[in-house]
Amino acid sequence: TTHYLFIVVVAVNSTLLTINAGDYIFYTDWAWTSFVVFSISQSTMLVVGAIYYMLFTGVPGTATYYATIMTIYTWVAKGAWFALGYPTDFITVPVWIPSAMLLDLTYWATRRNKHAAIIIGGTLVGLSLPNFNMINLLLVRDPLEMAFKYPRPTLPPYMTPIEPQVGKFYNSPVALGSGAGAVLSVPIAALGAKLNTW
Repeated sequence: TTHYLFIVVVAVNSTLLTINAGDYIFYTDWAWTSFVVFSISQSTMLVVGAIYYMLFTGVPGTATYYATIMTIYTWVAKGAWFALGYPTDFITVPVWIPSAMLLDLTYWATRRNKHAAIIIGGTLVGLSLPNFNMINLLLVRDPLEMAFKYPRPTLPPYMTPIEPQVGKFYNSPVALGSGAGAVLSVPIAALGAKLNTW
């Protein structure tokens, strides 16, 4: 029980790490402005989260599973904006899965060598993720047209330089509750497993 619950906790926390490293969604109205920030933050956090998750399970394929979780999460967010009346091109779902597959392939090919996975796999992710997302963004409608027709109510933190935005997420009760729940679930699961043995 503890083992499987810990896997869930790692998945949730790794996903939170990635979605809070810059914006995890390409909003078309400023997609090219944020491309460099997105590429650096997302390639880094994909490697950090996936390696963390992969080394815990020891199973090649875990990074791809982790990227799939984030992709599904982003499609849900895209659906939410679409439900609010925005066009489907307003959000571009990032391409994480092929880069994660390269990371898994490295882990498998180097016989589960964690150092090779970090160095070689991390390099492959850093080189591939910007390219996949560049192609992805070329396929959407004109970003300027989207920006004028469908302005967003808010901007990401690094695009509003007047007031510091760092730390605002961590002051929210939802974030504190989810973090506390993730941390507490492991000892609670361990206690439950112990009680089952009695």
